[in-house]
Amino acid sequence: MGGHSHWANIKHKKGAADAKRGKAWTKLSRELTIAAKLGGGDPSSNPRLRKTIEDARALSMPNDTIKRAIMRGTGELEGAAFEELSYEGYGPSGVAMLIECTSDSRNRTRTDIHTILSKNGGSFGAPNSVAWMFKPKGLITVIKTGALTEDSVMEAALDAGAEDFKVDGDTFEIYTAPNDLAKIKDALIAKKITPATAEATMIPDNLVAVDEKHAPQVLKLIELLEALDDVKNVYANFDISDAVMEKMAA
Repeated sequence: MGGHSHWANIKHKKGAADAKRGKAWTKLSRELTIAAKLGGGDPSSNPRLRKTIEDARALSMPNDTIKRAIMRGTGELEGAAFEELSYEGYGPSGVAMLIECTSDSRNRTRTDIHTILSKNGGSFGAPNSVAWMFKPKGLITVIKTGALTEDSVMEAALDAGAEDFKVDGDTFEIYTAPNDLAKIKDALIAKKITPATAEATMIPDNLVAVDEKHAPQVLKLIELLEALDDVKNVYANFDISDAVMEKMAA
């Protein structure tokens, strides 16, 4: 299991069974507000807002809640002043971590992240000590089925303008330029290829091998960070072998 994209797939599958809806709604509400603040309240001209509305509806967030979050972003309703923050750090085995946050209190967010890192074998990094290792990409995943062959999905993805295509077990991974994510997702759907996930992500240039001893520590640290309401995404450049993952699952 290498890097954030594979970790995201595992989270997606696990989340379908035991998602804590309230916490997910809190994070989505903040993202709706930020997206509307930065790009306006019309999803047809704001791809980030459109994507977040789709995510919110997929988790059965009420339309009124979605509308209020957007109106806070456009200034039509009063609310907390959220801002986007990014922190850099390291986990066990020197794994690089890029932590994206949405917060109404810089001090609280930094303190919470510092506490979790320091108690779980991690540490803060200096500015740009980690960020340069990651590149922004769009990532679309498609679950392999009998009707969807590798050749058919790859051809559809590349014809739509995808930058790269990979196979990871029973999942096809399609990488896009950040601004092409929605366009390529729509092109796949038009060809009756339904994505399991479609998200803006950060892909590491290189991966760090993590052994059996440190793998549980790395994954626990990421889970603890992601459990914070202020944390939107955690990207990491770890590589855990299939053999180690099988031992952890046993």
